[in-house]
Formats: sequence, C-alpha cells, structure tokens
Amino acid sequence: MYLMISTYLAPLDEVDRARDDHLAFVAGLEQRGLVVSAGRQDPAVGGVVLLGVDTEAEARELMADDPYVLRGLAEYAAIGWTPTRGILADWRRPA
Repeated sequence: MYLMISTYLAPLDEVDRARDDHLAFVAGLEQRGLVVSAGRQDPAVGGVVLLGVDTEAEARELMADDPYVLRGLAEYAAIGWTPTRGILADWRRPA
C-alpha cells in the first residue's frame, strides 16, 4: 500500500475549480479497485489517497495523471505502508 499525500501548490479557490475533475479521476481509480480510501486534509492544504498497489513506481505513475498534478495545482509525496493492526491489517486488493 502507498499513502499518496498531496500538497496544494495554488490557492484553494483555484484548486477547487479543478476539484470535480480530480474527484472523477479518483473515482476511476476506485472503480479499478486501486483506492483503499481518499480525502482532503483538514485544514485543506492537500489530500491523502491510500492506494492498494505494490510499488512506489506504480503509485507515482497513477497519480501523475491526477488533474491536480497535470494542471500544476498539487504534488504528491509517496509513503509505503504495510498495516499490521486495525481494520486494514488483513486488507487485500480486490481480484
């Protein structure tokens, strides 16, 4: 799993103008079984997408197509993560 943590690079009103496209992009990843969870940070300085992928390269490749990234509105940091406790400890990517 990879936590993809975004940081907004533009004012929030500019980011919000692209939000519908961003949410549609994330929904597409979710339909493919790649998104475990996602949401905006609070305060709204970026967001988090938890991807059920095996490599950082795959995570970065997926998020490179995010409309926020393509429009220069956000950038992502990637953090590999293996949950060992709690509800996600036994999570497996859908087949």
